Amino acid sequence: MSRRVVLLATAMLSACSQVPPAPERNTALASHPFTDTETVTLAPVVESESALRAFPELQALVQASLAANADLRVAYATVDRARASAAEARALRLPQTAIESSLRFDDRGSQPGVETTQTTDFDVAAAASWDVDLFGRLRAAALASRADADASAAAFEGLRLAIAAETVNAYLDHCAAIHGAKALNGAAEAQDRLTATLERQRAAGEVSGIEVAQAQAVQASLRAGLPLLEAARQASRYRLAELQGRPPAEAAELAIDCEAIPALDTALPVGDGQALLLRRPDIREAERRLAAATARIGVARAELYPRLNLGGAVGLLTGGLVANATPFLVWSFPNQSPARARIAQAEAGERAALANWDATVLRALREAETAIATVEQEARRNAHLGNAVTAAARQAQRSAARVRLGDATPLLRHDADRVEAQARLAKLQSDIALARSQFTLLRVLGAL
Repeated sequence: MSRRVVLLATAMLSACSQVPPAPERNTALASHPFTDTETVTLAPVVESESALRAFPELQALVQASLAANADLRVAYATVDRARASAAEARALRLPQTAIESSLRFDDRGSQPGVETTQTTDFDVAAAASWDVDLFGRLRAAALASRADADASAAAFEGLRLAIAAETVNAYLDHCAAIHGAKALNGAAEAQDRLTATLERQRAAGEVSGIEVAQAQAVQASLRAGLPLLEAARQASRYRLAELQGRPPAEAAELAIDCEAIPALDTALPVGDGQALLLRRPDIREAERRLAAATARIGVARAELYPRLNLGGAVGLLTGGLVANATPFLVWSFPNQSPARARIAQAEAGERAALANWDATVLRALREAETAIATVEQEARRNAHLGNAVTAAARQAQRSAARVRLGDATPLLRHDADRVEAQARLAKLQSDIALARSQFTLLRVLGAL
């Protein structure tokens, strides 16, 4: 009979003392190659924040946002709480000790038939108990808590990356507003000169009022864009102030010059799918959530089997040394329906975590490919617009020369100046879009 009990216990231990293995994931996603283009290279991704070192003003703003952002403080506190929970789960696997004492005075004079002598009882004892954890319940719980802490840390890194990206976008909006206003002013001034020339020609009877009205409409449209750019500039400063934990009233104190658009003039290293999986915080978080869900299956399965707790105490009891040991066995048998229901819940949670991991990886790959394609196409567009600016400037120079020689009317020169100004405005807008797409690619790669 004792041999059967030993065999049964051995079988139970081998069946339940191990945490369930992690579910199979789509490993083909990890080896996904990115598209090799002229604007990106498959070289390993640069170290975090190294891309910002070329732009000290932007780097200083990002560091200020990361140092003072309130959302980051909340996330960091969440990480600390998760780590404390993991430490608690590890500590529960160790023996628990306690020291107890008591002091009692007995007045026997009030008891009939007993001598009227006051007695004193003093007890002190040290007690210890230990959950043997035969079936891995505490071990699985510790693994789940550790995975939860790692997931919280990855979520913190993801929020940090998002705040850095938000700061970059706000800075680019500010730069776009400043340089856009300059370019728009140039286009508006060129249109002003053209409109004034047309008005003089209409007064001389050389053109009709239709040409003048068209020029005036363009002139008013260009001027109408300036208030929008000023509003965008102020809004970007308010966003930067908020990211630094400062009220909007202090936005004017931010020193932002933005002398040039922060664009990367070299091919961006993107690595491959495996590097992406290692760098993206959201992927690490999803993987750790999956590990925690898998470990919780082990916690739920351990509830099917008995829980053994060993306890003991030693101490002085009314002057005498007393020691005892007490094994304590708890087993919910035969009603195991609640435990099996918890197993089903844990397995469903694991399936959901696995699906979330797959979806996160697919989303990351899609974002990376989209960002690469956006950078490539915007770079081509930017090159074409650069050629357009060069051609428009050449046309303006030749028109000015013809006007000086008396071979053309001033209208030709003013029109050429207007075309050049509009070409430069379009090129500036493309410069902003290219810079934004480059930093977006860095964010997608987890390298911002």
